[in-house]
Amino acid sequence: MALYIGVMSGTSLDGLDIALIEQAPAIKLIATHYIPMPDSLRSELLGLCTSGPDEIARSAIAQQNWVKLAAQGINTLLADQHLKPDDIRAIGSHGQTIRHEPARGFTVQIGNPALLTELTGITVVSDFRSRDVAAGGQGAPLVPAFHEALFEERRGNRAILNVGGFSNLSLIETGKPVSGFDCGPGNVLLDAWIHLLRGETFDRDGQWAASGSVEPVLLKALLSDPFFLTKGPKSTGREVFNLQWLTQHLAHLPAFAAQDVQATLLELTALTIVESLQTAQADTQELLVCGGGAHNATLMARFASLLPDAKVSSTAAYGIDPDWVEAMAFAWLAHCCLESIPANRPSVTGARGLRVLGAVYPA
Repeated sequence: MALYIGVMSGTSLDGLDIALIEQAPAIKLIATHYIPMPDSLRSELLGLCTSGPDEIARSAIAQQNWVKLAAQGINTLLADQHLKPDDIRAIGSHGQTIRHEPARGFTVQIGNPALLTELTGITVVSDFRSRDVAAGGQGAPLVPAFHEALFEERRGNRAILNVGGFSNLSLIETGKPVSGFDCGPGNVLLDAWIHLLRGETFDRDGQWAASGSVEPVLLKALLSDPFFLTKGPKSTGREVFNLQWLTQHLAHLPAFAAQDVQATLLELTALTIVESLQTAQADTQELLVCGGGAHNATLMARFASLLPDAKVSSTAAYGIDPDWVEAMAFAWLAHCCLESIPANRPSVTGARGLRVLGAVYPA
């Protein structure tokens, strides 16, 4: 029995997801732990997503604080499970993405794996995206290979949709290699708008969006972004879609009610995902949703409405908690690295070939 821990801190920056998995012979989720992101650290990490003064020192300090938070969560999980550091083969740490610009040949995730190894006494595998980017790929999304491992035995054309800050699709067809790509904003604009107008971190169940009406003029303007006109392999992040991007569009249009903007942003998320899916895999029979978006009842209902011929549900339908899929993925990616198993998929990222991903920091 091999045990791995995955640590995932996504673009929503709400906290760290920590998952303990067993890798033998099948992937099994053993335990989880969530640790909220302190407001001060969240603000600093958000600030590092754009250019600013003294970035190098600020980044170094921020990642130390991120690692201390991760180590605290990992050590709590170990204590809760009565495990010792020696019981864990490796930690797969995604780190925190602060820049992702594969078109310029780089992607940056901070997370000081050397310090994480020191604070936990466990081997750490990190920096999963750089090798794929070096091989000409997007470096993202990385989860399709994991989705393939989870769902490869099931038949028919399926899509696994992760809706975190951004959305990405994994397309799994019988007899074909997995494919996938980023679709665009997931929760990032919804969260930013409700935080700006109401001081809330997210729109619970999409209730505020449901109280408004879609504004066609605004929706058309948002959909005109060049990203939505491209096909995969493609990836995106806060460098493209952020609150400033939204407010720039709003500045050139008539004033809209705040709840109508929220309704339009939800429609933007739903439409861009479904249109991407129908273009890439028109005969999808099942859409399985994971990530925070799986809990947005309004968004899930919209998926079902736009895909009347497909079964839409969360990954919970197959016994896989939608909140922990990505953290599980990075635990699995650590396993692949230590076993020298290629874990990127050129059909997803556009890399020149299969590559072993990750850098190892031995305990």
